Amino acid sequence: MPAKPGERAVRHRLNPGLLIGGSIVALFVLVALAAPLIAPHGPNEQDVLNILAPPSPAHWLGTDELGRDVLSRLIFAARVDLGIGLLGALLPAVAGTALGAIAGYFGGWADALIMRLSDVVQAFPSYILIIALVFVFGQGPVSILISFTLVSWVAYARLVRTEVLRVREQDFVQAARVAGLGDRRVLWRHVLPNSLQQAVLYLPADIIGATLGLAALSFLGLGVEPPTAEWGAMIAQGKPYLREQWWLATVPGLAVFVFGVGLSLAAEGLNSRRTR
Repeated sequence: MPAKPGERAVRHRLNPGLLIGGSIVALFVLVALAAPLIAPHGPNEQDVLNILAPPSPAHWLGTDELGRDVLSRLIFAARVDLGIGLLGALLPAVAGTALGAIAGYFGGWADALIMRLSDVVQAFPSYILIIALVFVFGQGPVSILISFTLVSWVAYARLVRTEVLRVREQDFVQAARVAGLGDRRVLWRHVLPNSLQQAVLYLPADIIGATLGLAALSFLGLGVEPPTAEWGAMIAQGKPYLREQWWLATVPGLAVFVFGVGLSLAAEGLNSRRTR
């Protein structure tokens, strides 16, 4: 028996990947926002009588080498990782979109300069360049965000430039020019809004990359400064105790993995809906 139109519409809307991935991401965001309310202990609160304690009713995921509650630090770390991961993708997106739009629309020396600059950035491995920049700017969220922006804008610039080169030749853009609109108005009101699809689809992958990048920097001791709770730093701190207190490094590692999978599923679900 063929499905009714209403049933087909529901199936079309309920993309499994989008539903599962979106739920995972939403859960992480809610945990991050509600961290002070749901964490059983403060992230840096120490219980010196329960150092490296196994999971128990008092400490559901045990305690670390300083007697700090692992669950509480895991929850508070979500605020740091998700916040820097989001900003670490949005800031390059804004910068790269603006530069790509200028390069694609105006061409000439602006296009040549921006594209040559992007070639220089792409000549180096991204993570190596980020590590070098963090060495220059120092530890901390601000220097990490600056480093991400200086490296990651290139992908957005190239995506947007390609789309702008296509859109600027469309009839509605030519009509806007004939109507007497200036280049700035045509670019920002007509060309750019129709050139963002590829950049928007790339954004979730960049959020994952920024989150993993922060975790990697913190694991190497170049991320946020102690005693700030952060997933990569928690993995590094738990590594010496991996044989007996395996949860110290495994749980934050799982948090990074699950968040990345959730965001990937959500992004693929959105992409599949756009292409239908």
